Amino acid sequence: MYAFQFERAADTQAAVAKLKADPDAKYLGGGQSLLAAMKLRLAAPSALVDVTRIPGLAGVGAENGALVIGAATRHADVAADAEVRRRIPALAALAGGIGDRQVRAMGTLGGSLANNDPAACYPAAVLALGATVTTDRRQIGADDFFRGLYETALEPDELILSVRFPVPEQAAYVKFRNPASRFALVGVMVARSGNAVRVAVTGAADCVFRCQPLEQALSASFTPAAARAVTLDPAGLNGDLHASPEYRAHLIPVLAARAVEAATRG
Repeated sequence: MYAFQFERAADTQAAVAKLKADPDAKYLGGGQSLLAAMKLRLAAPSALVDVTRIPGLAGVGAENGALVIGAATRHADVAADAEVRRRIPALAALAGGIGDRQVRAMGTLGGSLANNDPAACYPAAVLALGATVTTDRRQIGADDFFRGLYETALEPDELILSVRFPVPEQAAYVKFRNPASRFALVGVMVARSGNAVRVAVTGAADCVFRCQPLEQALSASFTPAAARAVTLDPAGLNGDLHASPEYRAHLIPVLAARAVEAATRG
């Protein structure tokens, strides 16, 4: 690997100041995506600024009935947290199914969202639950945060501090995983609050997205049958050696139906 500087930020201000001074520097969370990209020379930051030791950037709390999870909180800690398991069990289950044990022990919520891998699981939770991303300078709603392939609304030096998750009445996440990478070939998160249903899909396109046909069907009838009855246009969906756009279009309602079954059981 090429030479680069490594710094451990003592606080948010120091981390942001480093990236303002050096536009080629990058924040380092768990490093599960960035370090792999560096090894392949797909990324070449001049410096890595470790933000995982900043006080208050990790942990789970409650705020006005919602869950607030720090950006540096590890996947394993989200999965095991008693408050997450009690209030949003679907989120705990999602975190517990990311990657393998080593990835869950190192990967962070903020790092996953900032990277916005098109097959990552956390973006589906943020979008389906209508979460709010808090940074060092503003709050960004889920519908405005994800922009495209590895693209978010974040400025280059903007640092995610926490994510506020509203607590739904019912929710579940189901993914059809790639057996090698364990990323989602397709993943579907369904969340219901009153008569409103949000459905987020990951792994099927260049970026996580809300599926309006499923949302409309499930808002009218929150049943597996209603989800299975939806037919989706494959235009714009991914096609690769793992699955065609048509297969992904077929799989999305199937997984949505399974998510509804899991949500109503829970």
